[in-house]
Amino acid sequence: MIKEQLEKLIADRQAKIGVIGLGYVGLPLIVEFALKGFSTIGFEVDEKKVEQLTAGTSYIVDVPDANVAKCVGEGKLIATTDFSRLGECDAIIICVPTPLRKTKDPDMSFILSAGEKIQDSLRRGQLIILESTTYPGTTDEVLEPMFEEKGFNVDEDFLLAFSPERVDPGNPQFQTHNIPKVVGGVSDDSTDVAAMLYGQIVNEVHPVSSARVAEAAKLWENTFRAINIGMANEMAKLCNALGIDTWEVVRAAATKPFGFMPFFPGPGIGGHCIPLDPHYLSWKARQHGFDSKFISLAEQVNSTMPNYVFDLVSAALNQQKKAVNGSKVLILGVAYKKDIDDMRESPALSIIDLLRADGADVVYHDPFVEEVTFDHAYTIGHGEPLYNQELTDELISGADCVVICTEHSTVDYNRLCELAGVVVDTRNALSPEIRKGCHARIVRL
Repeated sequence: MIKEQLEKLIADRQAKIGVIGLGYVGLPLIVEFALKGFSTIGFEVDEKKVEQLTAGTSYIVDVPDANVAKCVGEGKLIATTDFSRLGECDAIIICVPTPLRKTKDPDMSFILSAGEKIQDSLRRGQLIILESTTYPGTTDEVLEPMFEEKGFNVDEDFLLAFSPERVDPGNPQFQTHNIPKVVGGVSDDSTDVAAMLYGQIVNEVHPVSSARVAEAAKLWENTFRAINIGMANEMAKLCNALGIDTWEVVRAAATKPFGFMPFFPGPGIGGHCIPLDPHYLSWKARQHGFDSKFISLAEQVNSTMPNYVFDLVSAALNQQKKAVNGSKVLILGVAYKKDIDDMRESPALSIIDLLRADGADVVYHDPFVEEVTFDHAYTIGHGEPLYNQELTDELISGADCVVICTEHSTVDYNRLCELAGVVVDTRNALSPEIRKGCHARIVRL
């Protein structure tokens, strides 16, 4: 039986693990398997990433160079662009992007491409796991038929499961090994073997009854966050209109030990999950004639936050008798969250875009991001690339307005407030102590 064969290989650490896509999800995952003694092959279309890994260097902040060098040096990790080697693997884990089309419908092209590459080398006795976030039904509606086209059957020839990725880039407290893993197969055997495999590298595995349950759980997690962030953003607008400190309200509400979970406003939502995943759920809902109103409303609120920040900047400049057109605006932080280099769906890009479209001279400082291009921003989507500027006294004092879009911990906010004239703080980066002695005019979200 295929189940017993794979279980023995896993138990003996003889199973060879393949991971397709070596980004923020795939690289930490494959390194965990390699550190546990499994032989692994990482499949990547980007030759530069393959070269870096082969040289023992990591390009992901959560994966130390030392771990990559150890795994490569011991021969436990091989990175390659040769997808024909998928046939060598006993377990294959798909960790590819799942973006949205311009219509905000799911773009399944990366999953389909990975499935086709597996299909080309598929052999009897393999376990395939999808980790890429997607709509419920993808694993059994899309991947399973692809593999059955070769005349293979689930349980008899291959196993197939879904296990949602759960990564929080830049979070030192929660990483691959201590984040519970949800696993759901298209069959009981698939669930059992996939759960056993992940049990080798994570502290807790939570099996569920089907791949669809696992797929839906992932979307529920991130839709929950998107909706609650949307409420926090709307409350921030209301508090500003009422002249109330938004952040003080949140802190006060968070003292309740039950029935409340604090979510915080910001300039918009970023990253690969929160801005995209709710659309996968609402798209699937529409296929069944269901209108997901909460999701639509949250998306409406969150997507307009860059425009709201633009209005705050414009109003702050107007009070200084200046227009956006011709003003120099310094953006602090272009990554979507603090202390990482990930710019995917970052609201800072749209804020910069809006400011430049209105004639502002925009510069930015972000110690993690050397260059910004605008072909993927949500608004105008044009403009010359920008390059990271050193945060000198002259840069701060020479700006007509400073906008804190990401609260990187490397920034000296006391110094900022001493030198800046106007600061728009969208992240509550300026503590009450800093604001108390601040010479700058502070506008807070």
